[in-house]
Amino acid sequence: MSDLPPLFTPFSLRGVTFRNRIVLSPMCQYQAIDGLPNDWHLAHHGRYATAGLGGAIAEATGISPGGRISPGCTGIYSDAHVAAWKPITALYRRESIPTFLQIGHAGPKSSTMRPWDGAGPLDETGPEPAWQTYGPSTVPAREGWHVPKALTEPEIAQIVEDWALAAKRSLAAGFDGVEIHGAHGYLLHSFMSPVMNKRSDGYGGDLAGRMRLPIEVAKAVRAAVPDNTPVLYRASCVDGEGGELTLDDTIALTHALKEVGIDMVDASGGGIPSGVRLAQMKPEPGFQVPYAERIRNEVGLPSMAVGMITEATHANQIIAEGRADLVAMAREMLRDANWPYHAAIALGHPEPASILPKLYAFYLKIAA
Repeated sequence: MSDLPPLFTPFSLRGVTFRNRIVLSPMCQYQAIDGLPNDWHLAHHGRYATAGLGGAIAEATGISPGGRISPGCTGIYSDAHVAAWKPITALYRRESIPTFLQIGHAGPKSSTMRPWDGAGPLDETGPEPAWQTYGPSTVPAREGWHVPKALTEPEIAQIVEDWALAAKRSLAAGFDGVEIHGAHGYLLHSFMSPVMNKRSDGYGGDLAGRMRLPIEVAKAVRAAVPDNTPVLYRASCVDGEGGELTLDDTIALTHALKEVGIDMVDASGGGIPSGVRLAQMKPEPGFQVPYAERIRNEVGLPSMAVGMITEATHANQIIAEGRADLVAMAREMLRDANWPYHAAIALGHPEPASILPKLYAFYLKIAA
């Protein structure tokens, strides 16, 4: 293994081994019907099942119909959804690529149009009618958006149960693990945020109160799946300049997540407006890597680095320097579905074709 670039060394979480450190980041496709993935999703994932990835995370998927971001988003709240996901997980399983389903509730950012229709809130009288949105408080996700209903404690308990059921269904659909979506202004992040969470009960107020729902969900999901199944958590580690959520808050959260059995944090950021202005993150290559680094090295919890990581040397350096355990990419993988193979060549992998399916490797050999 010593001659392998660090990016191409294996990594294990519980009963799952990634053959390298490259992970497909979840990408919403907005093409589902009634939450059901279809041929579009099969074609989308077919590009990556043969790409030589270490692992893949499928798109943000609603734990309930109202938990979806848009009418075009996938779900995992019925047996029909389990069946619809199985052909996709089978693609990855054939190539021994572990797959995870990102399960979440969009909270105050649900009931929105698809991006190409404007991405704003759905109209109650439109062809795809708006539905009731929920949040910690009656604070809209953005100015002019739906005013969410503040969740009652019985409704919170039901949502926690929905998350646990979604995790079980994900495994029944063939996924190797799940990622709890706790980022980007969706329900769990909105509970964490003092901008969105104005509650005065046990689910609000100080940081311990605002962390309560994320921890309850993490505990419920961990208890719902076998011990050898990894459970990841995607966190918005900060809200950017002018935001209220700090990296110190997230460090406290990740300590608690570690205690309840979360195996890795997917370290993202942003998603909560500050006042009437969306907090700006000043994105540049590697701008979120410090979040993953601090979680990994201060909390002692494995982490995944995301955000504008496009170059093989940069991704390899992140792993080599111990700043994260995995590197996830989305847009760069859209540009180049064979990025892992090209990265292997760029980094001097001794057998770059070995990361591809045998047929691809054969074609490369006879074409040489």
